[in-house]
Amino acid sequence: MTTTDTAGARRAVPGPPRSETLSLLARMARDRLSVMTGVSQQYGDAVRLRLGPKSMYFFNHPDHAKYVLADNPGNFVKGIGLVHARRALGDGLLTSEGELWKAQRKTIQPVFQAKRIAGKADVIAQEAAGLVAKLRGHRGGQPIDISEEMTGLTLGVLGRALLDADLGAFESIGHSFEAVQNQAMFEMMSLSTVPHWVPLPIQRRFHRARADLDRIVAQLVEQRRANPTADGDDILSRLVEATRNEPDPVVAHQRVRDEMVTLLLAGHETTASTLSWTFYLADKHPEVWERMHAEAVEVLGDRQPTFQDIPRLRYTTQVIQEVMRLYPPVWILPRVTREDDVIGGYHVPAGADVLLCPYTLHRHPGFWDEPDTFDPDRFSPGRSSGRSRYAYIPFGAGPRVCVGSGLGMMEATIVAASVVRELRLSTVPGYDVRGEPMLTLRVRGGLPMTVRSAA
Repeated sequence: MTTTDTAGARRAVPGPPRSETLSLLARMARDRLSVMTGVSQQYGDAVRLRLGPKSMYFFNHPDHAKYVLADNPGNFVKGIGLVHARRALGDGLLTSEGELWKAQRKTIQPVFQAKRIAGKADVIAQEAAGLVAKLRGHRGGQPIDISEEMTGLTLGVLGRALLDADLGAFESIGHSFEAVQNQAMFEMMSLSTVPHWVPLPIQRRFHRARADLDRIVAQLVEQRRANPTADGDDILSRLVEATRNEPDPVVAHQRVRDEMVTLLLAGHETTASTLSWTFYLADKHPEVWERMHAEAVEVLGDRQPTFQDIPRLRYTTQVIQEVMRLYPPVWILPRVTREDDVIGGYHVPAGADVLLCPYTLHRHPGFWDEPDTFDPDRFSPGRSSGRSRYAYIPFGAGPRVCVGSGLGMMEATIVAASVVRELRLSTVPGYDVRGEPMLTLRVRGGLPMTVRSAA
């Protein structure tokens, strides 16, 4: 048994009584974010959620996050939600464990080294310029779904920057991943009680989506094997090379397939969600949009952004950091304990579901002033000093911190600056913008916005 605090090691975790299981499940199905927020406000930083035969242990303090993610990560494996997503993602970097995860990380990590990522700024700027040109054509016209546009943009960046491939030919990727996430959430909320063979519409859509993703990956791998890149240093080439000596071709194919599907999801959806929320929140706070616009004009003039511009786009970076505080793309971090443990003085049994929730942690009133207020200046150097490292974990923390965090921040900064320099996006009046907490925290139902010139 490991421990963070031997005193009170058997202290029971408070929470709603088991008699509220059905109502709690119903509320979770309708609005998971409000449930997590509500129970943390009612019961404190440690809450036990009894859901039928399961109990989930929700911890909401920076010290808890530090212990689970960094101090004792070996006792916590990937949990609910991600386990269900494994049906589609397989054992990719997001869901794998142990030696397989270490091998996968070793294969992919070099592509995300700071020097190599810096060299991708031009690709991002070119894709951003293409987005601005497309949006420019909608000035004064009907609203355009910004969430959909951000998905297309980030897939374009992912293909060119990491895979040396054109993903534009695969228009179904976004829809297929939506079906995958819907299925994962359905299985999580139904506690996996519905057999996979039951022909419900959601399960039929999932089977079609999984087959579509398998087809896309197979086509990408076939193209790369037939046409190797000059340096062979993109992720697709590295995955193919890493499995070249695998004696079982079925195993080799499955490893490449699982890693590619995971990369396609994690490599585009998180940044697309962040950018969508950025334009929405900046629109709701016109003074923020104006400051971003002024900074972009001053720093960039009329030229294409470069990597050297990133440190000078300080306010834009703060805006994105604040967006990810309020709407972290990975809104929940589920784990399962290998052995009995003690978190913050509370006993947690082996095999228990443990939840860390960046969405609620980032709004914890004990660590954030006016936590529900959108205030990018809270990330200015003066106000950031002294803040707990684990009060803000949009990319996770510890050994499994997001490998693509540097690329994601650079991409969001360059794209946001490129758009606000020239254009002004406005949310359609009366449109109900809400978060949809799936595997990522996206905007529910898309984000229709009108486009006009910035000046």
